[in-house]
Amino acid sequence: MAIHSLSSWENPYLTIEENGATLHVAHSSATASESGSQASLQTVALQRQEMNLRICDLPTALNSLPEDEWPYGRVVALEEEHDEMATSRPSVRRNVEATIKTLGDLGVVVYEWNDGSALH
Repeated sequence: MAIHSLSSWENPYLTIEENGATLHVAHSSATASESGSQASLQTVALQRQEMNLRICDLPTALNSLPEDEWPYGRVVALEEEHDEMATSRPSVRRNVEATIKTLGDLGVVVYEWNDGSALH
């Protein structure tokens, strides 16, 4: 599996911020086209839902997701907020560490996503 952008990532992913996290969940929706009496699958689109959460609420939020929203298994990509101010960096880093610990306690594998890198 080589994912080169979070827009292609189908599992849940987290953006870690100074005051918590945003959980991004992809929902697949297929569009079909009728050709005669047969329906053919044309595209599968991902629709994203975003939820702002406190780090302590991650277990409840992740455990409430249905199995079909985890196509890669229990794996979450994690990125730091892009537009953070230098003064908020220590808080964001503490939240990243707390999130990684929480996910580990849940048995969820973490892919740390950095700008310009790909998930491998």
